[in-house]
Amino acid sequence: MKPITKETYLQWYEEMQFWRKFEDKLAAVYIQQKVRGFLHLYNGQEAVLAGAIHAMDLSKDKMITAYRNHVQPIAMGVDPKKVMAELYGKVTGTSKGMGGSMHIFSKEHGFYGGHGIVGAQIPVGAGMAFADKYFETGGVTLTYFGDGAARQGSLHEAFNMAMNWKLPVVFICENNGYAMGTSVERTANHTDIWKLGLGYEMPCGPVDGMNPVKVAEAMQEAIDRARRGDGPTFLEMKTYRYRGHSMSDAQLYRTKEEVEEYKKIDPITQVLDIIKEKGYATDAEIEAMDQRVKDLVDECEKFAEESPFPEVQQLYDVVYEQENYPFIPHRL
Repeated sequence: MKPITKETYLQWYEEMQFWRKFEDKLAAVYIQQKVRGFLHLYNGQEAVLAGAIHAMDLSKDKMITAYRNHVQPIAMGVDPKKVMAELYGKVTGTSKGMGGSMHIFSKEHGFYGGHGIVGAQIPVGAGMAFADKYFETGGVTLTYFGDGAARQGSLHEAFNMAMNWKLPVVFICENNGYAMGTSVERTANHTDIWKLGLGYEMPCGPVDGMNPVKVAEAMQEAIDRARRGDGPTFLEMKTYRYRGHSMSDAQLYRTKEEVEEYKKIDPITQVLDIIKEKGYATDAEIEAMDQRVKDLVDECEKFAEESPFPEVQQLYDVVYEQENYPFIPHRL
């Protein structure tokens, strides 16, 4: 694994802080009805992404996830201004304003969504890994899903085929404790979701999803295994989300005290504590990072606000072109 250095911690802090503030800004503009539909925020789960990015080879590895998917493409290199614009439904967005909050996508940067159907991305991720094996690209696909999606039958089908064909895929359950508003304890007679891999003799295990170092170590081992041709791994990232399932979630299923307890192990705070403890940055340097984060979030908001909405013609441009039906002009 690439060494985890002073630069790593400083990068983790600034990036995770940006992801957190980016989501906070989305929450604010959602209340103003500038972002419509559903909005699922990632606050609290940033270490899962930071650790994974450290272990990935972004030149060939891919990522696919569910609908809590705004900051992942940013981490993989997508311009955050385009992500913000997509959430606004603007034509300058990653999908020209037609994907919205739940369907961010960038083939260029190896990010394949953004899936609103619970568990739908699990077999798709396995299929992407099949393509990498078939074409011998050397790439590995990271397939993310939540604890609720772990109860879908498609997971078992994908696990079985991935093991049978030794596909280069890492399955990751981001267990934030609640499938929408239903606790893990109420969805099955077991709470160790990682043990689902045992039925397929798939290497599997739990990971501290609030610590980017632990995530990076586990992810590196799993990615290396997949790249060697030894097949998939299933990791259960034990993490926590500080906001509700979506912006419309009243969070009646948990107490404020529970949320505050988890904030004591906030991944951003953990990284900042190490930066201060080891003297990696002065208070002034930390303030400068925080200011850069604020400025970039403001820049993203300004870009989205000032961008135009798509023209009506775009509705027709994105429908497949049919040669024997030349009555709808296409421009894309």
